[in-house]
Amino acid sequence: MGDKLKIGVIGVGSISEHHIKSYLNNKEVVLHAFCDSNEARVKQKAEKHGVPNTYTDYRDLLADPEIDAVSICTWNNSHAPISIAALDAGKHVLVEKPLCKTVEEAYQVQEAVKRSGKVLQVGFVRRFGTNTEVLKTFLDNGDLGEIYYAKATCIRRLGNPGGWFSDVERSGGGPLIDLGVHFIDLCWYLMGKPKVKTISGSTFKRLGNRSNVRNLNFYKASDYNAEHNDVEDLASAFIRFENGATLTVDVSFTLHAKKDEVSVKLYGDKGGAEVEPEFSIVSEKHNTILNITPQINQVGFDFARGFQEEINGFVSACFGRTETRSPVEDGIEVMKMLCGIYESARLGREVEL
Repeated sequence: MGDKLKIGVIGVGSISEHHIKSYLNNKEVVLHAFCDSNEARVKQKAEKHGVPNTYTDYRDLLADPEIDAVSICTWNNSHAPISIAALDAGKHVLVEKPLCKTVEEAYQVQEAVKRSGKVLQVGFVRRFGTNTEVLKTFLDNGDLGEIYYAKATCIRRLGNPGGWFSDVERSGGGPLIDLGVHFIDLCWYLMGKPKVKTISGSTFKRLGNRSNVRNLNFYKASDYNAEHNDVEDLASAFIRFENGATLTVDVSFTLHAKKDEVSVKLYGDKGGAEVEPEFSIVSEKHNTILNITPQINQVGFDFARGFQEEINGFVSACFGRTETRSPVEDGIEVMKMLCGIYESARLGREVEL
């Protein structure tokens, strides 16, 4: 590599915009190429951002010797094969969450990381939020003691994006693998990444995509099709770790709920914290409970800053200055939890890992 990291972005749909804008803000990066199976879209996106090279086949992009690293922003079912091909082509990789669709694929990606010696970073962007970073400092210094319970909720009352999101073959699942992956990872990361012991999960397919609902807008994928939906509406899980700590999570694309809800809470023997919707810390001193509000610019997750810090961290890791915050090993463990929840739901009983 030279003094600039030459980047290729594979998949230029909606999530790629967060990557692209963040790369453009990093002075050590040159956006060298875009790739997308939709030729019109990739050419339009390249023209918009002044990117000189476009491809419709990722293998052609990976054959470009100028490219040092890639962002993979494609359907979930392509994450593993493209990551492996990129690593084998000598490229560093930032792959959007989830790492892949199965645990077996996750291990295959890990093997590619080992033989290539290249960086692979999983897109666990919420690890890079200011609220997360500040709370992590408190946790690392023992201010909340041992975290023994965490709970996360991400409820959409109406929010099935349709398209590939609702096609289990391409996505691997519904709200659990799309939304739950963020919140399971965030809690697990802040709990100190304990080893999973057992998982009990449930999934429900009761409401479909609710395309009949009028007068209420929600995000729709570019290939939205109300006729196709074979993913769950709702998933809930109880995860027990070997250190005795537990995590509960529930996520939905659609639910008969009064309003959308995002909530992440952690509880320790010296204090507690709420990460979302607004960062706060609960403590106790002189026999008095204290609700502490940290003074930071944004008390919830700042998407723009989170992606910027994620991209900056990836670039730094590619240059060998730092270790990635979200290595392939973490992607494997989160994949085990996601697949464990789906397996428990399918079997109708608790499963051991």
